[in-house]
Amino acid sequence: MFIVNNTKEMIKKTLLVLTFAFIIIGCSIKESPEFRGVNNIKVIESTKTYITIKGDALFKNPNVIGGELKADGIKVFVNGNEMATVSSESFEVPAKEEFTIPLKVNIPTDSIFSNKNLGGLIGSLFSKKIDVKYQGKIIYKVFGFSNFYDVDETETIKIKL
Repeated sequence: MFIVNNTKEMIKKTLLVLTFAFIIIGCSIKESPEFRGVNNIKVIESTKTYITIKGDALFKNPNVIGGELKADGIKVFVNGNEMATVSSESFEVPAKEEFTIPLKVNIPTDSIFSNKNLGGLIGSLFSKKIDVKYQGKIIYKVFGFSNFYDVDETETIKIKL
């Protein structure tokens, strides 16, 4: 009889502790991290075979817990023409911090110099500028909960000839 009562008491205490833990965790997740945009889009490398463009997706996490972000299927447009797609590894979200995730893509130079992009390319040669657009979704996951951020950012960047 003593063992049965002791077991019931342990189960009650365990349930109480678990309930309290879930309440604390639930209250600490105020909202999803805030997506603040894509900035610092620039050409970081240019060779005969490809051009590497990088942008930083900026976030702020107000929560005391982190999570995971993944950029998947973000299309990159140069002068209005789709050139490449960004997919990334998962990134750990830091708690209570502002942070960035890199959106880096290699674009084959032959696709930039193709016939479909020729008009925009000629204009870019004279102005020494190109329009780079990131468009797609970034996925945030924490405790089985998912949130999607729409990315639709365009920036005009200077090119060196």
